[in-house]
Amino acid sequence: MNKKKVILIFIPILIFIFSMCIGRYVIPLGDIFKIIGGYIKGDENILSSVQSTVVFNVRLPRVLIAMIVGAALSASGAAYQGMFKNPMVSPDILGASQGAGFGVALGLLLSLDVFYIQVLSFSFGLLAVFLAYFISNRVDRNNTSTIVLVLAGMLISTLFSAFISLIKYVADPYSKLPAITFWLMGSIASVNKNDLYILIIPFVLGVIPLMLIRWKLNIMSLGEEEAKALGINTKLIRGIVITSSTLMTASCVSICGFVGWVGLVVPHLSRMIVGPNYKILLPTTMLIGASYLAMVDNLSRTLFSMEIPLGILTSIIGAPFFIYLLINARKGWV
Repeated sequence: MNKKKVILIFIPILIFIFSMCIGRYVIPLGDIFKIIGGYIKGDENILSSVQSTVVFNVRLPRVLIAMIVGAALSASGAAYQGMFKNPMVSPDILGASQGAGFGVALGLLLSLDVFYIQVLSFSFGLLAVFLAYFISNRVDRNNTSTIVLVLAGMLISTLFSAFISLIKYVADPYSKLPAITFWLMGSIASVNKNDLYILIIPFVLGVIPLMLIRWKLNIMSLGEEEAKALGINTKLIRGIVITSSTLMTASCVSICGFVGWVGLVVPHLSRMIVGPNYKILLPTTMLIGASYLAMVDNLSRTLFSMEIPLGILTSIIGAPFFIYLLINARKGWV
């Protein structure tokens, strides 16, 4: 194992430990290890302390969710960029984010419980991508053009964005409208263990197929005709990528709202570090994405007295960084 791989593996671990220490209530590193040791030994004195409550009930779920969301969005973005052979593609290209956002807005408008809001959001995220895929198949019956699929995704995204705006327009401006706006800004301030359990299942179901077919994404990135000539079932691979990425993207939006630029920027950064081979690129992208979003979340809860929504920070950091990557990257992206 070369030095670069070792660094990429240890960076998320170090960031995880660092993230567990910082926040409004600072916990020294030594106390973190004491709490973990107390948990292993079953020491009730340690487990009943305030620090233990903060670590296990607040900070651990939050840090893990931030890292899972970062890994999921980054993996989805990398897979889409390879499949569509387009460096500007992000995980919401087929409308998953906008559909899930509409589900959140509708759930809040109807004053549903948080769990049902998340279920509604996840369902509408899947529905949006299904509609995009259905329209694409109707227009291009042979299902040979990814351009038609992208255009269908843009259409569905615009449609659900309009629905979100409509819900905001009719929502109570003193209670429901602020709640809808804040959720869609992107935040993990109120996540808990239950959210972690909800998120981990679609993440595992989505990431395993992508890891298993990642070598075929190398061929897909050469183009549709080239992939078919090499014996790749492009329709099957496209279906796996879309299904897996939609599962992860919709589940992320249902838990923490819109977190933009992660799935667009992180794959480019990973590609500059390890190259275009998806056998290495996909796991690297997930490691960097997890580290990146955990660090952004650390900034969101420590920069000011009031917590900054995660989606705002990812946009502020992501857009200038993406410009830097475009200027300084080598010619070509695959």
